[in-house]
Formats: sequence, C-alpha cells, structure tokens
Amino acid sequence: MAINSALFNKIFQQSIIAYHVTDDIDIPCPNPYQTGSIEHILFVKNWIDTVQWHMEDLIRVEDIDPNEALKIKRDIDASNQDRTDTVEKFEDYLFSEFKEVKLKPGARVNTETPGWAMDRLSILNLKLYHFKEELNREGISVAHYEKCKRKVAVLEEQYLDLSNSIDDLLEEIASGKCEIKVYRQMKMYNDEELNPMLRKKESQV
Repeated sequence: MAINSALFNKIFQQSIIAYHVTDDIDIPCPNPYQTGSIEHILFVKNWIDTVQWHMEDLIRVEDIDPNEALKIKRDIDASNQDRTDTVEKFEDYLFSEFKEVKLKPGARVNTETPGWAMDRLSILNLKLYHFKEELNREGISVAHYEKCKRKVAVLEEQYLDLSNSIDDLLEEIASGKCEIKVYRQMKMYNDEELNPMLRKKESQV
C-alpha cells in the first residue's frame, strides 16, 4: 500500500461525507477501517476535525446559552487534545514504517513533520468542502458566489501544493534524504500536574 497524499485525501473526503449524512456532532465515529491501520488513523483524524469544525460554528451563535457555550468550549478543548494525540499516533505509524531506512550523508530534518502536514491537509479538505457547499447554496447573491469562487480557487491551489509537498517529503524520507522524527507536543493545559490552575483546584479538594 502506497502511503501518499492521494490516500490521505481519499480517506478525509470519505470521512467528511460520512459526517454530513447526519450533520450531528454527537454521533459516534463510523470508522470502516481496521483498528491500527493507517486508514483507521486518518479517518479518526478527519472525523475529529470535522466534528470540531461544526462545534466552532455552534459556539459562535450570538444568543447561545452560556452554559451550553461553556460545554462546547470544553468539548473543543478535549477535541484539540484528541487531534494532537491522533497526529502523534499517525507519526508513530510512519516512524515504524520507515525505521529501517538508512540515512544518506547530510540527511536533513524537515521543519514540519509529515503528521502536522497531514493535519493541515485534513483541514484544507474541510475548507474546500464547505466553500463548495456555499457555491451551491440557494438564495446567495452574485457577490457572495464570486467571493466564494475566488476562495475555492485559492484553496484548490493550496490543496495541490500541499499534497505534492507531502509526497515529496515522504519520498525523501523513504530514500533516506530526510530523517523522520516524532516530536511530542508537550501540551500542559490539560495536565493537572502541569497546569497551575488545575493543580490549585486539585489541592483544594
């Protein structure tokens, strides 16, 4: 199986379509792939992004109940942690796949890991889906249509550029020209031992 941007985009688009069957942030992820496979990881990753996209829409409703807004904000925080964990799981998978590659003299380290490039590609797929949805929405003005059309053109260029760049990076890793490393994000705000506000609350219990 080839690990490349075409695979990533295929799974991302499948996930986005699956979500919009119900358009419900509370339904369980209907992942059709075997646990531990790269397809399973990619589907989970985009599903997290898609659900969070719609939570971000909900929290911006002006007359939202404050308690509901707080709940959604907490859900977004948890989603961000899940997003980071899934990127790292993806990078662990790639590290295992490429661990036997012999590095060539002068092999470089890329400023962005394949996992976080994949993360950006997942979001780009979501942006394209929703901007194209706007182009087909009934009752929009000509000005709105043209504005969205221009943005779709820019997003499609970014989509192609990022897809090609990911493929180039993976090819360099596979050939030993670039060293693959897993960099943990070391987030502090969800850890009761590292977040002073959570630690303070825990000590008062």
